[in-house]
Amino acid sequence: MSTKTYTRAQLALRNGQDREEIWVAYQQKVYDVSASRLWRNGKHYEHWAGQDLTDELPDAPHTEEVFKRFEQIGVLE
Repeated sequence: MSTKTYTRAQLALRNGQDREEIWVAYQQKVYDVSASRLWRNGKHYEHWAGQDLTDELPDAPHTEEVFKRFEQIGVLE
């Protein structure tokens, strides 16, 4: 099975506003966080969906382990 590749523009469209899907990226991996009540409407505290959150994680109260809760749906090109 090959891994689907997404552009930053495709990721940006999954921001919880433009489409039903809510996606985020971390370390080039794209995750579907649509089912999380914490990402409702595409916002999680001061973080917005449809973006690469790699640089923002150090400010979060959790570690990268949180991404294990979500399905990785592809990689960011």
